[in-house]
Amino acid sequence: MSSAMSSAMSRPMLPFAARAEGLVGSVIDSSTSLLHRQQHDIVRFAMGSPAVEAVPSAVLRQIGVTALGPGAADAYDYAATEGDPPLREALLAALRGTSDETTADRLTITSGGMQGLDLFCKIFIDPGDLVVVESPTYTNGSATALSYGAHLLEVPVDREGMQVDAMAQLVEEAGRTPKAIYTIPTFQNPSGATLSLARRHRLLELARSWGSMVIDDDPYGLLRFAGDPLPTLRELGAGDPLVFAVRTFSKIVAPGLRVGWVDSAPELQQLLINARQAMDTCTNLPAQRLLTGFLTGGHLDDHLVAQRAEYRRRKEAMHRALREHFGDIARWTDPEGGFFLWVTLENGVNTTELFEVALAEGVAFIPGAAFSPSGRFTDALRLCFASTGPERTLEGIARLRRAVDIVAGGSR
Repeated sequence: MSSAMSSAMSRPMLPFAARAEGLVGSVIDSSTSLLHRQQHDIVRFAMGSPAVEAVPSAVLRQIGVTALGPGAADAYDYAATEGDPPLREALLAALRGTSDETTADRLTITSGGMQGLDLFCKIFIDPGDLVVVESPTYTNGSATALSYGAHLLEVPVDREGMQVDAMAQLVEEAGRTPKAIYTIPTFQNPSGATLSLARRHRLLELARSWGSMVIDDDPYGLLRFAGDPLPTLRELGAGDPLVFAVRTFSKIVAPGLRVGWVDSAPELQQLLINARQAMDTCTNLPAQRLLTGFLTGGHLDDHLVAQRAEYRRRKEAMHRALREHFGDIARWTDPEGGFFLWVTLENGVNTTELFEVALAEGVAFIPGAAFSPSGRFTDALRLCFASTGPERTLEGIARLRRAVDIVAGGSR
């Protein structure tokens, strides 16, 4: 027996908590590390992040001269757990008159939208609780619920978002009501679908009848470039304590700042503070100061106008490329905002198997099975159109078609 085997056999079993089995990680986030290890040119449709050129880095750098310069030594201190007061005031002002207008006693600053989801689950989810999720869904969100021991119920999505009547039927079949309903109602990740107004009302009606919390995760709502805006679930809920709204600056300003916020019933704010103080104490203060300057300097509105126009241009470019290269073997969604297209192949190719071949061909995407806790959608994939310009997108879609033909056993 080798010394290595002997050592391994003699090592004690680690006393993992039961919840450790629910820490499933993220295929989406893992793709970032994978792409960094590649040495060849890759068109990156995988991560749901703004293009490098879409981040207002020059403006933020200029703000930083004042907000983080020699005269701002306090910018490197601890911050108030609920958020730095200047950012809270600036954000409340920025939201005034929008569908997410709120009050100070409902607002808590977080370290990105993901922390908002984690805080919700930490406060509300017990092991064994039923949580409804969309199918497909943003599996970082569903993974957070799993990490707290939730049982997930997948509800199908169509072009009008979550099929709410199907949810009612599935809940009846499950024989118990959900503790929470997790939805991305506007420009859903990964499908790009938007929950219709009728379904928004019906979802809230069902949640109230069941006493279920609604996690209203809306990172993309401010990025509408077509169609008519819909009221958020936060607005339709009119302060209903069952609605827990999660928002982030990651998609509209810069993901690396890791700043978001939650809007919740006032009676939850102290619980959120208590949970944060047992987690990370406070959100990164320098990042909060940068965002305060961005908001108070009047930069957000102009930035959003520019990004909406550019993302529309990029979505249309991806549609053109898909029509040219995939018109005979696939169908795809047509979102009115956000970052994503959901592409379904109709030639039997498994997109999980396709991933490595596509990467070798120089294009990255996220396979459909990554967006289902039970591994559905092996014929689908998510493409982010926001992060690449039109010419680069055309090249990436051409590479993707070559990879599909290789897997299918053909050539083009």
